[in-house]
Amino acid sequence: MTTLRIALRNYADFENALQEEAHLFEALNAGVRIELVPLGIRELHQQAIEKGGLASGHFDLALLVTDWLAECTAAKAIEDLQPWHNNRPIAQWPTGWSPTLVRPLLSGKFLSALPWHDGPECLVYRKDLFSDPNRRLAFRAQYHRDLEPPTTWTEFEQVARFFSNPEENLYGTAVAAVPDGHNTLYDFVLQTWTRGGDLTDLDGRPILTSEAVAQGLDFYRTMVRNPAICHPRSTAVDSTQSGDLFLAGEVAMMANWFGFAARACRPGSGLSGKVDIAPLPVEHGCDPTSLSVFWALVMASGSHHKSLAWDFLRFVTAPEQDLGVTRHGAVGARLSTWRNPALREEIPVYSQLERISMRSRTLPSCPAMATFASIVDRVMTRALHSVDPTIVILEEAQQQVDSAQLRLV
Repeated sequence: MTTLRIALRNYADFENALQEEAHLFEALNAGVRIELVPLGIRELHQQAIEKGGLASGHFDLALLVTDWLAECTAAKAIEDLQPWHNNRPIAQWPTGWSPTLVRPLLSGKFLSALPWHDGPECLVYRKDLFSDPNRRLAFRAQYHRDLEPPTTWTEFEQVARFFSNPEENLYGTAVAAVPDGHNTLYDFVLQTWTRGGDLTDLDGRPILTSEAVAQGLDFYRTMVRNPAICHPRSTAVDSTQSGDLFLAGEVAMMANWFGFAARACRPGSGLSGKVDIAPLPVEHGCDPTSLSVFWALVMASGSHHKSLAWDFLRFVTAPEQDLGVTRHGAVGARLSTWRNPALREEIPVYSQLERISMRSRTLPSCPAMATFASIVDRVMTRALHSVDPTIVILEEAQQQVDSAQLRLV
């Protein structure tokens, strides 16, 4: 019996989808066993990368978020998949995927991973609440405009405040504010980008004291700490748990991952037919944008079963399996899945996924991203749990960046 061990995030949709693929692969390959090892997101980074689980061969494969891939490559923890593809190709690679899912996986000719679960950030909202006649009349009376999905952050705050009604256990929005180097980083980035700012200067030095960064952090900390706007559990939940709050009907709208909208629209969901998506709000004069961070499968450099691991990668990236993960709430990565007519009819938000993906941006691909994420975590935590002025928090974080000579290149 040959066992392939796969590390992944302990998220039910990931586990269920990958487990089904594992069973199908086992049925086709006698004497093969797939062992899934679900881990919390911090533990996943620690076990797979920091403690050398990939380099040592403790794991054969891992499902990792794309902002860790450069760190893995620099540590020689993962296999270059390009030679494997040259020998036994992945069907339709790379043209069968959006360029936004191919570019982050390539470092020169080095292919670090293959896409498995996608879903850029977007505005996920309860269209049943927005279309309710009584709410529309009340909103017009209060704000002298129609109740529509917000296109600016000022509108976002107004709409969130309008919908919040703790007596009904309904809040205008929710965020994932647990400092896990994940959604805190992504919210920080999006608040900067949607205000026309950038994370770095031309040399890759992070710039944390710009006007866009300060405005974004001011908005974020004010919103999250206000129970008249934001779900009070926001500071205690991670990204998947924030999605659970929305799925429980406790949140009217959120800037979050496409996958939560797809999950809410699945047949059998209590929100089926009640959810839609829209572009993220931006400041006046800024172009719509999104953040593309996705989950991809890597092969461990230390694996003793690389040929079998490649067989598994070829299997799970085939069109049938990519479409199949959508039954469990994961988001397929192939264009053929996004464009599938039956899937679009069943889960209508898929008809917008390609358009949102094409205008999304990615984080800088560099080994220093984990260090930068930890600095941003401390910034966001201090902003939410202290009365220190925003500019003081950012200036001190800038000093940490400069002392470490951090470069996001």
